Amino acid sequence: MSLAQRLTITQPMRVFWITWFGQLISILGSGLTAFGVGAKVFLDTRSTTQFALLSFFAFAPMVILAPLAGTLIDRWDRRRAMLLADMGNGLSTLIIFGLVLADSKGLIQLKAWHFYLPVSFGACFGAFRWPAFFATVTLLVPKQHLGRANAMAEVASGASQILSPIIAGALIDSVGLVGVLSVDVCSFTIAIITLLMVRFPRPPASVEGQQGKGSILAEMKQGWSFISSRKGLMSLLGFTVVAVLCMDLVVLLITPLVLAFTDISTLGIIASVAGVGALLGAVGMGVWGGPKNQLHGILGFQMVSGLVLFMAAPSPSVPLVATAAALYLFTMPPMVASSQSIWQRKIPADLQGRAAAVKRMITLCMSPFASLIAGPLADDLFEPAMAQGGALAGTMGRLLGVGPGRGIAVIFIVLGLVTLTNVAFAWTNPRLRNLDRELPDALPDASPAPD
Repeated sequence: MSLAQRLTITQPMRVFWITWFGQLISILGSGLTAFGVGAKVFLDTRSTTQFALLSFFAFAPMVILAPLAGTLIDRWDRRRAMLLADMGNGLSTLIIFGLVLADSKGLIQLKAWHFYLPVSFGACFGAFRWPAFFATVTLLVPKQHLGRANAMAEVASGASQILSPIIAGALIDSVGLVGVLSVDVCSFTIAIITLLMVRFPRPPASVEGQQGKGSILAEMKQGWSFISSRKGLMSLLGFTVVAVLCMDLVVLLITPLVLAFTDISTLGIIASVAGVGALLGAVGMGVWGGPKNQLHGILGFQMVSGLVLFMAAPSPSVPLVATAAALYLFTMPPMVASSQSIWQRKIPADLQGRAAAVKRMITLCMSPFASLIAGPLADDLFEPAMAQGGALAGTMGRLLGVGPGRGIAVIFIVLGLVTLTNVAFAWTNPRLRNLDRELPDALPDASPAPD
């Protein structure tokens, strides 16, 4: 039975598929810009810190605005919130397009810091995008299929990781970064058109949701109160925070690790191979639906991801790093989809925006934090320690070699150990282990039809 057959094509499901397709195209375009701009910044500066700061400015506004965005999403029509997000992101891309075009014509001399403000501007609108989408999934998809539906969001991400580096690499070689940004602008246009084609159902009222009604500040606090009063969800949130920090550091440091021993074209190939792993993981999760106990899926795949990090460290080998990257990203979609499904099942539909935004704000804090520490960890600590004659050259250097990129390899080993420790602590926590038994589902078995 195909994935489409498993997710029965009812009217709400048709809305889900149209919306998902538009977001898939938008993510592909965003992936082109992220790859092209990130590669340009690193190759121009050869600084992990400058490269990581680009990520910091992409996530910091989302952290700040997440609680407000979640509250407004519960008040607004969620389709309009997604439209606002796509239009804002498209405008951000147009600003970057203008900067790159002006640089190509010699009107300005483009520096890494020129990208920070427009990236932050787009991130302000991006704060509304995924909370609105995931809060709407529960209204369109039956509860028993949430794992598969969330996996489809990961399919979009995996497809972007495969195609975006290949397309961006080809466009940069032929028409430059201007061509990459042009495609991204078109992708946002397609996403907006698909959103104009659909209507989202309104969430049914719940006791918890009505209790928090009032001022915007009161509703923002309600999202945190709902989570903090449930120890199982707090434990899951703590586990997720550590997992996201490790993942963000891996994603940030893989580029300087690879470019330390090869070129940007090979980096694109490795990124695409990694994307194949992510896509296979997402499609597999979509067909399988995940284990009956979704916590087992989260912890099991997280443990595998920790073990895989050890593969990327031994030597600067393209096949080895590509294989490790593919396996690492293969574990992400099942883990993310299972986790997302738990949150969606346990939170009332009319409280999803607020509670999900609080969770997102806390987990997103790890991205700018990772961006701030990645540069100093690599440039100032581990890379000098693993240089010829460095502090670790006589110990870890004998195992991993010395020179550019070897300090980042040590960081990967440390992150693998942290990941495995996080899994062990989570499994020994009874509140998290018994989450499903102690906290009843907030969602009904059937979803309402659209207005």
